Parts: sequence; structure tokens; C-alpha cells
Amino acid sequence: MSQTYSNHSKTTLEQLNLQRLDEALRNVREELLDQRGTASHWTGQLSTSALSTATAISALSLIRKQHGKSASPLTPLISRAAQWLYHHQNPDGGFGDTDRSHSNIATTLLVIAAWKICDFESNSNLAVSQALSKAWSYVDRQGRWEGLRRRYGKDKTFVVPILSNCALAGLVPWSEVPALPFELAALPQAWYRFVKMPVVSYAIPALVAIGQAKHYHAPTKFLPWRWVRGSCIQSSRRVLQKMQPQSGGYLEAVPLTSFVLMSLASMGCHNHPVALEAIRFLVEGVLEDGSWPIDTNLATWVTSLSIKSLSRADLNDSIDDSTIRWLLSCQHRTRHPFTGADPGGWGWTNLSGAVPDADDTPAALLALHAYWTQKDAIAPDLRAAILEAVTHGIRWLYGLQNRDGGWPTFCRGWGTLPFDRSGTDLTAHAMRAIDAWLSQTNRQDRLLPTDLFSKKSSAFRRGLNYLHRKQNSDGSWLPLWFGNQDYSGEDNPIYGTSRVLLALNELKVAENLPQIREMRRKGTDFLRKHQNVDGGWGGGPSIPYGVGRQLSQDGLLSSVEESAVALEALLTLEDTTLDDSTIIRGLNWLSESICLGYHRTSWPIGFYFAKLWYYEKLYPTIFSTAALGAAHSAVQRIAVKGP
Repeated sequence: MSQTYSNHSKTTLEQLNLQRLDEALRNVREELLDQRGTASHWTGQLSTSALSTATAISALSLIRKQHGKSASPLTPLISRAAQWLYHHQNPDGGFGDTDRSHSNIATTLLVIAAWKICDFESNSNLAVSQALSKAWSYVDRQGRWEGLRRRYGKDKTFVVPILSNCALAGLVPWSEVPALPFELAALPQAWYRFVKMPVVSYAIPALVAIGQAKHYHAPTKFLPWRWVRGSCIQSSRRVLQKMQPQSGGYLEAVPLTSFVLMSLASMGCHNHPVALEAIRFLVEGVLEDGSWPIDTNLATWVTSLSIKSLSRADLNDSIDDSTIRWLLSCQHRTRHPFTGADPGGWGWTNLSGAVPDADDTPAALLALHAYWTQKDAIAPDLRAAILEAVTHGIRWLYGLQNRDGGWPTFCRGWGTLPFDRSGTDLTAHAMRAIDAWLSQTNRQDRLLPTDLFSKKSSAFRRGLNYLHRKQNSDGSWLPLWFGNQDYSGEDNPIYGTSRVLLALNELKVAENLPQIREMRRKGTDFLRKHQNVDGGWGGGPSIPYGVGRQLSQDGLLSSVEESAVALEALLTLEDTTLDDSTIIRGLNWLSESICLGYHRTSWPIGFYFAKLWYYEKLYPTIFSTAALGAAHSAVQRIAVKGP
């Protein structure tokens, strides 16, 4: 682990390379604006995914077998995708979720299944046979089927779809695939959280389709129960159709949509309306290189983050009304058919497959607040629209808070499975957004309804108690939606601690002040103690720009993403000055890395559901703009007031 703060010699403010800092800030700010181009919002670019590509191959191959010659246009897509996988096998024989990810047993098994279903190995190519043999050797070293189950534990959200995909390929008998209670989907949606679903809330389409496929291929031997389940097929299949968005892709996610499609195809339902729409989604979503991304895009999320990060570096001349109107248009104003969520939240994209959640909603609220407080003049109709959206957004967040005081991602009270339970990063983000608006807008202004203020005290007391309970003994917090693939537990205490600390720094509430100060102190100490020798944070040997770069003395290469979020958190502490060795060393490292262009190579830091990795092209640029903007503001304050 990295050396502690106390081991470093004292650094003075003169050692901060201000010229490099200004150059780096100018570079990332300009690049961020260039990425938007002439559009009203940012779209970003998600990583290509071996897992998505493999599941799409399996689904489209099964469709091709059902449709015969009429499906011949699918053959080039399948062939190119199979070749793409062949060229992206890792040296250890396995496959990672992205082209920069460590191998894992789940993705490797899905690739093997895809090659089997599309007959990729039947071309008698020695190289392909060797690649397949290497993949199986990797799987065997990981424990094969037991290794797969061990990776996901009690959560059946991904292990059952993977096993079913392998069963469709003939790699494992259907008897090894656990049955899923698809008949429960026919119940009223509000009942789902009470019947203890074995999958997380976002996986209901997979539960229905895969549960029916298991029932079709290996039905229960108890005839009365088989008849009962059979009587629920049509009603639960209507749920599939109701949940399917206009785009055809459930959650805009290729794996989830592919699992549904391959299950329907295996039952001879290849002409079902759900299947036809899913085919369209997959065909339209393939990338130029023949692969598929994990999701279509994170447009709403990266736009919100971009607006907020630019507010650290003078937002006034970079964001116009069209961007804000676009963001307002992304707010969900009707009850959502997928999760049953009330109106008022934002999802990660403006596309029809998005679902409102407790990370994108606070991000949008903070972006609107940045615009509200920094823009010189706002058109009257836009002011009214912003206040209305904020009112609905805050009420939506209040309604989502769990009984434990934390905020979950999608659905209140659903359960404790990964990505359904409360999360520290989500909780901190929600509180930060609510407090930004309710501290800025006084009751007397009558800009926001009184009930928003009256609910705040109780919600924040419970939220702070939740964060206090979840702070680890070393002062860190673990996030729900971000990880570090080089850490043994694949968690990311740098990201989690930084995001919670940033929220605690910005909260203006007076209650539990000693509690907040103690959490801040412990979180700050954690970040200081875990600064790498090179001056950055996080990272590891798999950092993609490590080639030709010397590892730190502690064996780490810092990441731009984690270093930036840590610096933003430290720079927003109330008593922080730039005459601080941790911050100066961090800013010098980040500035130098930006000027060398390392921020243009993203690192897998994001989780897309259960241990499924992704990277986003804009994350390093967005996070660095926020951190360097905060540093620039601190320098300006010193220039005015003196150190």
C-alpha cells in the first residue's frame, strides 16, 4: 500500500506548478466542450464489451436457426462479432468485460457458448480451436460451474442467465439451471418487493423469459404445479411486452435484451412481438468494429456531470438554454412501466430504455442548480420549468429513501441483493443535491413548496446515520456503482470515500454537526494515507497508459479518474488551503498526466450491474475538469486574499 501523508517531506505552495495546472485545466475544459460539439448535450462513448457481443451472437444465432434463409442478413453480423471476440482474447485465455478488463469466468463462458451456438469452431481453423482450448483451460482454472456460482454468490441475477445461455449451447444440462418463478411477474407490480424475488429489480424481463425457457426445456415433474405454471405463461409474457421500451432494448442493455431474445427463440417464439423488437435493437446497436457496447449511451448522466464539472471552471459562458431544456426533457413525468417508479426522476440516458434512479436524479438536480446559481440571466419560462422539475425531483428522492436511511438505486425496499440495497455513494449524492437547492432557496422566497423543507430534517438525520454506520473503521466508504479491478475485492474505497466526503463538505445542515465533522476527519485521513507515491490515487498495474511508464515505488500506477475525484473532495474541505503537501502533489501529478494526454485513455472503473465492468470515454475529462476547476478557484481566492 502507499506511503502515508506523514512520511512525505513538507511541501510549500511554491512547489505547485501553476502554469501546468492552468494548461491542464484549459486542455480538459476545451476537450470537454469539444466532445459536445454543436449538439445540445453530451453523448459520451461506452466501452466495447465481450460480454455484450457474446450474448448478442448467441441470441441472433438462435434466431437465424429458427428463421432459416430469411435470416441470412444476420450472418455477416454474427461472423464479424465472432471474429471480434477471437481478436480480443486475453493472454491468459479468458475474456474480460471490456477490452481493458481482466478475464473473468462469466464472460469467458458466454464467449464459449456464443462460439458453440454460431458454429464458429466448425470452420476447422486450428487457431480458433486453440483459442477455444485456451478459453476452456481458463474456465477450468477458475472452477468451471462452481467457480461461476462462487463469483455471484446468492444473487441469481446473472448466474442463471449465464447458465441458461450455456444450456442453450449444450455446455451444461438444463437440470443445472435453477428455476426462476416467472409466474410471480403476473402479480401486481407493487407486490414484487414483498414476494422476495430471487433477482434484482431491473432483471424482471430475464426472470420471465429465462424462467419460461427453463419450464419449456426441463419442466417440473409434479404435474399439478406444472399446469399452474403453464397457465401463467401468457400473462407473464404480457409483462415482458409491457416493460419493453420503444427502442426494443430493455434498459438499453444488450445482455439483458439478448438473454430475453435467446430464451424466446429457444421456445419457438422467434416471431413474438417482443422478439422482433429485440432483434431490431440488436441489429441497430452493433458498432462499426462488429462488437456491441454494454449499453447504448449514458447521455443524461454525462451531460449532468459535465455541467456540474464546468461550474467549477466558470460555467456561465459554456452552457446555454438548449442544454438545460434538453436535460429537463429527460425527466420522467409518468409512472415508469419497468420499475413502477413514480414520476420525477431522471435515468442515465434520454433513450426510451432508461429507468429513473437515485444517482442520475441527483446529478441532474446539481446540474440545474449550477446553472441556476451561475447564469447571469435565465428566461422566465425556463426558470419556471427548472423550479417545477426540481420540485418533482426532490419529492421523488424523498419517496425513494429506504427504511435504513440510505437511498437505493431504483426501488425502495426491494431487498439486499447487489444494486437493490442502499448505497453510500447514492445516499451522499441524493443528500448533496437536496441540500444544494433547499439551502440556496429560502422558504420565504416561495420558489419551492414548503413541504420540501419540512421533510428535509428527518430525511437527512436518517441519511447521516446511515453514512455513519457504513463508514469503515479506516475511514473509507465503499460505493455501489464503481470499482477497481486491481483490488482483490473489486471495490473502490477511493471513489466511494471521495464522493461521500464531497457531499459532507458541501452540506449546510446544522444538525449532527459533530457527527459530520468526525466522518469528514476520518474520510480525509483515509484519502491522505492512501495517496500513491507518484502523487495520485487508486489505479494499479492494469492502468492502460502504464506502458512505457515506471510503476510507483508502491507498485501502483495512479488513475486519472480516481485521482481527480479524490482531489475534488479534498479541495472542497472547509479548512483546506493550497499549502498542503497532499493536494499539491496530487495536483502536480494530475496536471502532468493531463498534459501528457493520459486522460484520453479511460480505465474500467464503472460497474454496469452485478460485477459487470465498463469504462466511459468522458469520465477522465469530466472528473479532471471538476478537480482542476476547484483548484483554480482556490488559487484565485489566494490571489485576492493572500495565502
